[in-house]
Amino acid sequence: MDADYLPFHPSPAKPSFIAPVDAVDAHCHVFGPADQFPYAAERKYTPCDAPKSKLFKLRDHLGFSRNVIVQASCHGRNNDALIDALISSDNLARGVAVIDPAISDRELENMDAAGVRAVRFNFVKRLVDATPKEVFLRVADRIAELGWHIVVYFEAADLEELTPFLEKLPTIVVIDHMGRPDIDKNPSHPNFQRFVNLMEENEKFWTKVSCPERLTTQGPPYDDVIPFSRILVETFSDRVLWGTDWPHPNMKSHVPDEGVLVDVIPQIAQTLELQRKLLVANPLRLYWPEEAAAAEKGIKP
Repeated sequence: MDADYLPFHPSPAKPSFIAPVDAVDAHCHVFGPADQFPYAAERKYTPCDAPKSKLFKLRDHLGFSRNVIVQASCHGRNNDALIDALISSDNLARGVAVIDPAISDRELENMDAAGVRAVRFNFVKRLVDATPKEVFLRVADRIAELGWHIVVYFEAADLEELTPFLEKLPTIVVIDHMGRPDIDKNPSHPNFQRFVNLMEENEKFWTKVSCPERLTTQGPPYDDVIPFSRILVETFSDRVLWGTDWPHPNMKSHVPDEGVLVDVIPQIAQTLELQRKLLVANPLRLYWPEEAAAAEKGIKP
């Protein structure tokens, strides 16, 4: 573990907010354990181990039912820890992988069988080395054939340059953490309105209203981030997801308490219907579509 790395909270609070049945933590990670799943040689940081057993224990503690586990950059393109967690989840987890462009069709099929439903493209320069966009487009065409989608991570300053590329992608595109807006500027500022406009102009774009702990300038309980998240939840209620981002890789300011993060939810999704869409209907539609379709018909899959 890096000397300045902040490990995850050892004893998060029990949230006051009671999540609806089948609620999904749609953005979280597993790290290691390193003696079983070594970290990538090209990583930009070395985290503490955060294995699947601790993730699933946290899920239960917070009152959630399912997880969407996202491959993080410290494991590079080796998805073994992710796949192991998916297989161990009893169908209660889905995965977002980072793949080698040269991956075989057989490997993609095996990942699909394990529960991978998306690939992640990371454009945050401090976390990954640059990859030509043509490479990403070739990957996108291949995974579209499997019915997967794309998750993208970038910072607000890069959105204008990335928009033409994002619009070319052939699948649903889920944008991590609201495109990381500058919270010091109010939601009416062009910085955030560019992102809102992107969402308005193309229904293939979804977003995660997650990570107030990364975006805040005031700290917990993250009141400064709530107006941004609330706008997205109310405007795009059918295309928003929420996640803890456990174990919060590369946090520098503080160690987030996941119970506090969960208690932000009723402030950004202020009705039971919005909460149901954010935590249940939307993630099930994207990651467990068979179950979502069955639920709409009132039958058990």
